[in-house]
Amino acid sequence: MSDKRVVITGMGAVTPFGVSVDSLWSGLIEGRCGLSPVTLFDTTDFSVRIGGEIPSFDATKYLDRKLVKRLDRYAQFALVACDEAVRASGLDLDKEDATRLSVIFGSGIGGLNELEQQLGRLNSKGPSKVSAFTIPKLMVNAAAGNMSIRYGAQGHSLAVSSACASATHAMGEAAALIRNGFADIVFTGGSEAALTPLALSAFASMKALSTRNDDPIHASRPFDRDRDGFVLSEGSGAFTFESLEHAEKRGAPIVAEVIGYASTCDAEHITQPQDSGNGAARTMRLAIESAGLNTADIDYINAHGTSTPLGDAAETRALHTVFGSAVKKLAISSTKGGTGHALGASGGVELIATLEAMRFGVIPPTINLDNAGDGCDLDYCANTPRDRKIDVAMSNSFGFGGHNACIVVRRFA
Repeated sequence: MSDKRVVITGMGAVTPFGVSVDSLWSGLIEGRCGLSPVTLFDTTDFSVRIGGEIPSFDATKYLDRKLVKRLDRYAQFALVACDEAVRASGLDLDKEDATRLSVIFGSGIGGLNELEQQLGRLNSKGPSKVSAFTIPKLMVNAAAGNMSIRYGAQGHSLAVSSACASATHAMGEAAALIRNGFADIVFTGGSEAALTPLALSAFASMKALSTRNDDPIHASRPFDRDRDGFVLSEGSGAFTFESLEHAEKRGAPIVAEVIGYASTCDAEHITQPQDSGNGAARTMRLAIESAGLNTADIDYINAHGTSTPLGDAAETRALHTVFGSAVKKLAISSTKGGTGHALGASGGVELIATLEAMRFGVIPPTINLDNAGDGCDLDYCANTPRDRKIDVAMSNSFGFGGHNACIVVRRFA
């Protein structure tokens, strides 16, 4: 086993702010909200009618029309975001050893749009009218498989599905693949397009969603006293991970270094976080230890912070457990006030926000945080961006099933 250093050389984003990393960052740092009434389908009879759609998304602007027809919306997002990450990295794939290129990509749900559409055809028109592309479009590994085909990646090609921790798990495993010498480059991140009739109604039935239908831009309120659930959104965050040796050899731009990662499970409840936050705390502690650091070395944490009553309080308790009295001095923010919650893609989108905060020395605010909720007593950088030099940062992702994942990044030097 080797112990190679892992760096990030490219990023790509598809979010409710638009199709690019720049659009995501400008939306966050300006304190805007990308949430709105859902227009993708008729929500007249729905109890929840708001979400985070990708505005005017037309995949044919970025991908070949024939290819688009063979991809579910979530896989379209993945390829568009990853194309940006590949361009940003300056890779010439024709010059790379295809057997040293890999893909590890996450999605919590996969091709739910295709599943719902084809089930409708089955029920209305009969089995002979179900598309032959149904399975290749709906499977959770469709994004990873199509990315491998697109970039000629003949190494590992894996899909990671662990609910809202999917992207962070994928990125952590991608870093491990490079660190252990099994790949030079890994395309990684996560994608989700679960803003569908079934998902919206199902999450609403669970009482997991905000019902602020008349005020979508104030509906996602991480850590706020009046938070009433998350706002379902869609999108993708993608990266080019690379060994430092390989990146330096080709003169690649280096965004940051991946230095730590950990994964645990609460093993307690299928949807609710541990009230104590002990599982999340253990994950943060292990991630910091894997980076060879102490808690005092962490400058910023992009919190999972979904705007749910249970989740935000549990994460806050976990932060207290890990950082002790020093937690009051720690800069923390949740960017889901602006983006909503993109489930399995959220970790990818939020790592981009974390890296841009490091790059520009500005912490994106937690918007809509007007009055801190019970048990939410930390510095969440409420409503206003803050100048701060960030050398080391961590991004948290916690998902249904008790899945916990944390990734630690450092300014490259």
